[in-house]
Amino acid sequence: MGIVIRLAISAAAFWLATWILPGITLSTDSLPKAAGTLVAVAVIFGVVNAILRPIIKTVGCGLYILTLGLVAIVVNGLLFLLASWIAGELDLPFHVDDFWPSAVLGALIVGIASSVLNFVVKDRD
Repeated sequence: MGIVIRLAISAAAFWLATWILPGITLSTDSLPKAAGTLVAVAVIFGVVNAILRPIIKTVGCGLYILTLGLVAIVVNGLLFLLASWIAGELDLPFHVDDFWPSAVLGALIVGIASSVLNFVVKDRD
């Protein structure tokens, strides 16, 4: 049940990013299709993060130390852009226009909104 809650929270965070930033678009009129797309994008972003983030942190460890972790913002933006590209390849109506400001700010919004929602909605596990 916890994974379903976290997936719904991530989808809500992606919806918030599409609502706030004009460079992130969800181009569908149907509410069920929009919800399905947001859940699919949340899954894609979760898989991309789970696979690539540990590799990037290991390879770029020195850069993380040198920049005091600020390079993580750039990495999050790149992973957000990659998730948008994969969604486009899967014909999902979700698109991020460019790296700055859309992808970077979108990743920040999704990260902050997910953290806040995960804090508010507790897992029973």
